[in-house]
Amino acid sequence: MTASPWWSDALADPWRDPNAPTAVVIPAAPVPGTEPEPVTDPDAPGRPKLHQLMLIPLVAALLAGTLGGALGYAFAVRGGAAGTVLGAAPGSAPTLAQRPPESLAGVAERVLPSVVTVRVAGVGGTSEGSGFIASADGHVITNDHVVAGGTGKASVIFNDGSSASATLVGQDPESDIAVIKVSRTGLRPVEFGDSDALAVGDPVLAIGSPLSLANTVTAGIVSALDRTMHAGEPGGPIRYYAAIQTDAAVNHGNSGGPLVDAAGRVIGVNSTIKSLVADGQEAGNIGLAFAIPINQAKRITQDIIGTGKARRTVIGAQVGGPGSGSGGSGVRLAAVEPAGPAAGAGLKAGDVILKLNGRPMTEPTDLIALVRKYAPGSVVTVEYRRGSDRQNASVTLAADAK
Repeated sequence: MTASPWWSDALADPWRDPNAPTAVVIPAAPVPGTEPEPVTDPDAPGRPKLHQLMLIPLVAALLAGTLGGALGYAFAVRGGAAGTVLGAAPGSAPTLAQRPPESLAGVAERVLPSVVTVRVAGVGGTSEGSGFIASADGHVITNDHVVAGGTGKASVIFNDGSSASATLVGQDPESDIAVIKVSRTGLRPVEFGDSDALAVGDPVLAIGSPLSLANTVTAGIVSALDRTMHAGEPGGPIRYYAAIQTDAAVNHGNSGGPLVDAAGRVIGVNSTIKSLVADGQEAGNIGLAFAIPINQAKRITQDIIGTGKARRTVIGAQVGGPGSGSGGSGVRLAAVEPAGPAAGAGLKAGDVILKLNGRPMTEPTDLIALVRKYAPGSVVTVEYRRGSDRQNASVTLAADAK
């Protein structure tokens, strides 16, 4: 009989007694109250909690959205469907304080506090125009036709909406300049430029209250210089001036407001517009506006403040009569005042004035308007024709005796 492997080493096993009896032992049922405390294995897997169940779909959705967006963009760019991106990368828009002072916005911000709306009560109702502060003590320049027909009382509205009463200091109908004064402190006068230094093409801004729209700013350029204008209502004075022409939008209500250069300096007083309408109809802007040169307006303003009236510059000769205008080849002198500026320079009746300071004369109004541009005492060069001879003369202009 082959030895059983279960017993082969029994005699050598020091812990085993081969003669020990064998038995099957069934453990007794535990006595109630003596059960051992249950023990839980912390590493054993358990049931997931509610927040863990919610976290799983949320993470899956985020991953799916990110993957879908990336794939969609890649397909669109590759296929050309969304290859064009409109606009630059978002950036912060500049505030007004960040705009350069020489920009149009910077110029407008600087000048607007010095521009006012002028309202004048008259027999026929209220006349409204624009004006600008010329001195810290309250002098305001505007057009004569804004205050004409008024009672001498006016009011001004500032760009912040506040208002103040004003009184008429004086006016010059022939130059279309008037001066009113407000009693208010803290005023900011404009800075004056040099209208004689302008060139065609220079940028300009027109500021005022067109059609009662206060604080309106329009932009344009100097379209022409020394554009001779004569204007006036029937029965009223005829106004002559060598105007600055601009294409900046100007409408009724801009009258008396400033025309400023790119540095914010006033170089003209907006006064007249041309429009393609019949008599009696309301005219509107078509890009033809005219301003009184500030050198002339400033001189007249100083005369009005100092003496209550303005001096009128004259050459001491009359134009008109037969052959006064000779088809673009000058204007003929009908008469020369004895001892006047023209006579003192040797000019005579019948002479044809061809140019004044290089400016060609084509109409009688050209000579009148251009002479009034200069201050009394100014010396101008006159090119004229006497018979077939062309000559030059230096004429010292004078003030009218009135």
